[in-house]
Amino acid sequence: MLRLTRSQTLALVLLTLFWGVNWPVMKLAVGQYPPMGFRALSMLLGLPCLAIGLAWCRVPFALPRRYWLPVAGLALTNMVVWHVALMLALPHLSSGRAAILGYTMPVFSALWGLLLYGQRFDGRQLFGVASAGVGVLLLLWHEFSRLSGAPVAAATLLFGAAIWALGTQQLRRATLPVPTLAIAFWMTAITTAVVCVLALLTEAPPRAWPNASTWGAIAYNAVLIFGFCHAAWFALARALPPVASSVSVSLIPVLGLLSGAWWLGEVLHWQDGAAIAAIVAAIVAVLWPARPAGPVALRAS
Repeated sequence: MLRLTRSQTLALVLLTLFWGVNWPVMKLAVGQYPPMGFRALSMLLGLPCLAIGLAWCRVPFALPRRYWLPVAGLALTNMVVWHVALMLALPHLSSGRAAILGYTMPVFSALWGLLLYGQRFDGRQLFGVASAGVGVLLLLWHEFSRLSGAPVAAATLLFGAAIWALGTQQLRRATLPVPTLAIAFWMTAITTAVVCVLALLTEAPPRAWPNASTWGAIAYNAVLIFGFCHAAWFALARALPPVASSVSVSLIPVLGLLSGAWWLGEVLHWQDGAAIAAIVAAIVAVLWPARPAGPVALRAS
C-alpha cells in the first residue's frame, strides 16, 4: 500500500508548483542570457542555499571516499545529462511544450523498470503510466509540425528525460548509507562544476551582467529549484516506488503549459484540457492509497 506522509505530500505540492512555474521563467531568461551561463549562475548561487538547508536540518555533509564514484554516477544520470540537455534544447522550443517533452520521464521510468529491473505493475500502476502517456500525447497534438522544425532540440530533451528516468530508478535502488540530502548536495556540486566548465567552453563571455528580470530568474532557480525542489525530489524518489515518484510529478508540464499560456501568450486547445484530465487521473491512480484488505473469514473444518 502506498501512503504519503504529510511532509511528503507538502513537498510534492510545492515542488510541482515551483517546477511548473519555472518553465516560462527559464524560457524568458535564456532568451536574454546565454543558457549554460544562466544555469551555471543559478547553480552557483543555489549550492549555498542547499548547504544552508543541510546545516539547518543538521544533516552531515561528509561523504566517505568509497562512495564518491557511486554518487558521481547518480549525479550523471539524475542531473548532469538532464540539465545540459535542457539548456541546449530550451532556446529552440516553447516553454510549455519543452515541459511536456521533459516530463515524458514517467513513461521512460516505467520502461526502464520493465527492461532493466523486471519490474511488474499492478493494474493501477499500469493505468497511471498509460494515462500519463496519453496526456503527454494530447499535449503534443498541435506541436508535431512545430517540433519537426526543431527535431534536434526535441530529441535532445527526450534523451535527457530518458536518462533522468534511469537515474530515478537507480536512486530508488541505491543502498548508500548516506543521508539523501547529502547525496543531493554532492550531486548538485558535481553538476555545477560540469555546467560551469561547459559554459566557459561553449559560450562566448556575455557582454553585460544579467538584467533585473534575468537576475530574478536566477534567484528563483537558486533558492526554489536548487535550494528546495531538487532536494525534495531526491527525497521522494528515494522513498517512493519509482513509478509513484515519477507519475506524481506529471502535473508539472500542465502547470508549465498553463503558466506559459498566461505569461507568454501561448494558445491552448481542447486537447490540453483532455490531457489535464488524463494526467490527474494518472496521479490519482498511482498515489491514492489502496483499501486495506478485509479480515479473512475462517472456513469451518
